[in-house]
Amino acid sequence: MTKKTPAPSDRARLRRRPDRGHYDRATIDAILDAQPVAHVGYAFKGAPIVTPTLHWREGDRLYWHGSAASRMIKHCAGKPVCVTVTLHDAMVLARSAFNHTVNYRSVMLFGKAKLEIDPEAKEARLRAMMEGLFPGRWDQLRPVTKKELRATTVLSIAIDEASAKIRSGPPKDDEADYAQDVWAGEIPLRVVAGAPLDAPRLKAGTPLPEMSGGSRSGEFGGRGRRAWWSRGGSNP
Repeated sequence: MTKKTPAPSDRARLRRRPDRGHYDRATIDAILDAQPVAHVGYAFKGAPIVTPTLHWREGDRLYWHGSAASRMIKHCAGKPVCVTVTLHDAMVLARSAFNHTVNYRSVMLFGKAKLEIDPEAKEARLRAMMEGLFPGRWDQLRPVTKKELRATTVLSIAIDEASAKIRSGPPKDDEADYAQDVWAGEIPLRVVAGAPLDAPRLKAGTPLPEMSGGSRSGEFGGRGRRAWWSRGGSNP
């Protein structure tokens, strides 16, 4: 039996259902890479605030960005934060209301948010975000301006105090309930991007980006380098 990676800290250690806990980087990175939306928790005037934002991972750090004037950026930079990422894989229907649940994959990270100050490094981070979401698109766009860089702030957190929690599989009923004449099982959920819709004032004949598969109908998925929606839709 393979020995599990230990929790990196006491606050990252799972108390409720520790059997669902995972602390190895392979599991944590796979969840972070499969979901582009994170929730950042921080303190604001003595009260807790949680803000959703797009995130991306580069090696051992998790990044997110926002307006230089945003409340989140001002109160996260250099301060302790908690970042969570969750994938909802299925609704799990049991034979009793009490045993209904969900299948999910989640990661919680703790640490101090670091502000990216160097303009060149900031532009490189933003390029990585764009390429992770829409492979090949950055080089198709006009270059980012100095004004845009000044108006955008990038923060990051080290992925060294993190835990993953995963629930998968069918419902677990009380033994006496298995005789009930009621349907039980899983209803899988997944994110599917729809067909792309042209923006107003689009120049006639403008081709779709390669990541769309080149079609204005049918499923919108990755081709070549895979975008986030084509790599995270099923249980590991």
